[in-house]
Parts: sequence; structure tokens; C-alpha cells
Amino acid sequence: MEPREVKKAFEFIEILQRSEKPRKQGLVMMLDKGLGLNLAKDMTAAAQFIDIVKLGWATPRLFSEAFIQEKVKLYRDHGIIVGNGGTLLEIAYQQGKVDQFLMYCRKLGLELIEVSNGVVPINASEKAGIIRKACSMGFSVISEIGKKEPAEDRRLSLPDRVTEARRDLDAGAQYVIIEARESGKNLGVYDESGGLKEDMARYLAEEIGIENIMFEAPAKSQQAELILLFGRDVNLGNIRPEDVTSLETLRRGIRGDTFGKVPHSDRTWPVS
Repeated sequence: MEPREVKKAFEFIEILQRSEKPRKQGLVMMLDKGLGLNLAKDMTAAAQFIDIVKLGWATPRLFSEAFIQEKVKLYRDHGIIVGNGGTLLEIAYQQGKVDQFLMYCRKLGLELIEVSNGVVPINASEKAGIIRKACSMGFSVISEIGKKEPAEDRRLSLPDRVTEARRDLDAGAQYVIIEARESGKNLGVYDESGGLKEDMARYLAEEIGIENIMFEAPAKSQQAELILLFGRDVNLGNIRPEDVTSLETLRRGIRGDTFGKVPHSDRTWPVS
């Protein structure tokens, strides 16, 4: 039986269209910092706009196994992929428990593994090895590029970031995340006030491939800037639960920040 088409409110109003899930571009990774089941259930009303939920940092360690399994199942039942926060994997690495960590992620029902080295030093070959291991176990993998401390992050040159991203993609990562933390300030492609460093963002997009990048963009202004720069199908992460639907209005050009400014073409920026 064909699924019944749901009639949308105000359907007579024309808006920009977006690809349906599962999609490869225009991904939204929502940050779950420890939502309760009722709040998580409320978020499933916007499931069509959420591709991935990241269980932020090491927050799952503070809750019961049964609770995490139930929440993961809730998200998955609504077509949302669930993954770990990179910090938790870094801690497991530091304690020599990566294999145990990956097996336990499978038990919990996680489908995606984030591999980062923003807090715990993990050298390039070891990071690539973790990515390959996770891929071999059937996980999708996203790699994160950048450091969580601004002074350390500034020491990473643009060529360094590109080299790391390409290495991680070659190891099997599907996307690379450009680190910005929850604050979105003074890290990666953002300056001290949270403004977008457009030249840096363009360089990374051209050298790594915009289709391979997910920009962490916790602030509305950052989301709008990236959509206007790269088009409505730019991949965005660290989206707060309360901002998921408003982000979709930015992509569709039905919010003041992007109204009449979002081109219909998927690629709106020059490629060298």
C-alpha cells in the first residue's frame, strides 16, 4: 500500500523544495545534550528535518543503559540516525577501550560513530585506524577536524586541516565536521564574536569538497551565512533542538534572514 500523502498547512504558498530523507546533502545533525524521553519524543514531530542526532560529548555516560537504548530506538523509529559525541570516544581511546566502546555502541543501537581528536591527542595513523575499524563493523563514520581549545585550534594551518580531512575520508569517513563547539566562537571558521570567516570556509569547501563537509553552526546567523554562501543543501551540525525547524525555514527561504536570497541552484559559489 502506498503511503498516504500528508497535506501540509498553507500548501498554496510556494516555497523552495528540499530532497527527502534519506538524503546525502543538506544534512542536519541535532545536538542532544541529555534530553529526556518526553522532549526527545516532542522532537520527532520535526523528524523530517533531522538526519542525525548526536548524543553530545560524554553525556550518555551519566544515564542508565535502558534509558539510552530507549531514546536511541525512539529516534531510529522516526528515521533518524543516532551517533556518539566524539569526546566519549576520545576518553575510550585514552583508556585503551576503543574496541569495547565500538561493540557497546552496537549494543545500544548506534549507527554512526564520530571520531575526533579535539581533546585527547590521537595521531593521524591511529585516528585513521579507528575510522577503518568502525567502518569494518558496519558503522557510518563522521570525522571531526579541529581542536576544542582556541589556542590549539589556531595552530592548525589550513593545509593541515585539509590533509587531515582527506586522510580521514580516504580511511572511510563519510563526512568531516569542522569543529566549532557549542558556542560557535573563536574556533574553526568562526571569529571571536561568532562571525563566519568566509575566506576560510570557501578554502576548506574547495579543497575538501563541500559535499564532504559538515559545518558546526549553533547560531542562527551562522546557519544563514552558510546557506547564503553555499546554498540550501549545505550540511550543518550542532543544531540545538529548538532551532531545527527554524533552520529549515532558513533553507526554504521563508525567514527574513534568507527570504528572496536562497538561489534555486544547489551550488551557488565559485569553484576553482
